[in-house]
Amino acid sequence: MAGSKGKQKTARDMILSLAVIGIAAAGVYFLAIPHSDHAPDLPRVPYRVELIGARRDAGYPVAAPAGLPDTWKATSVRYDPPTKRWHLGYQTPDGQYVQLEQSTQKAADFIADASQGASATKRTQTIDGRTWTRYTGGRYDALVLDGTHGSTTVVAGTASFDEMAKLAAALKTG
Repeated sequence: MAGSKGKQKTARDMILSLAVIGIAAAGVYFLAIPHSDHAPDLPRVPYRVELIGARRDAGYPVAAPAGLPDTWKATSVRYDPPTKRWHLGYQTPDGQYVQLEQSTQKAADFIADASQGASATKRTQTIDGRTWTRYTGGRYDALVLDGTHGSTTVVAGTASFDEMAKLAAALKTG
């Protein structure tokens, strides 16, 4: 009988020790590790050099925004010569994401990839005299420029259609 009391005491001490460690770990998690529901503050990236290179190589009119407010922050830029794919990503003033994508790839495949699987709707939107088709669903919503030949232009992201339209309206080529 004397042996079983020792085993009970050891098990109880182990459970109490685990509880103390758990409370300490929770304290570190909640007090020492920063938590935020806000979008991360991403660094602004310059894209002028990549834009010049893309415009020389692409063989289609590569677009970039002109006149967007400084509250729009360019956060990513890429040009892939083999696919002639141009990418420019922005963080909007309210922390959402919008990207401009252009390519000479097959339109249906490119739109599906750039819009993260969004599907065409019957709704169009005229922005600066150009017609854009709305795509919804998937991870992003998107605006796809209609009537271009040789390349496809997509503005997509987590932002609202109004925010995406602001980027589309600011797009200039050459």
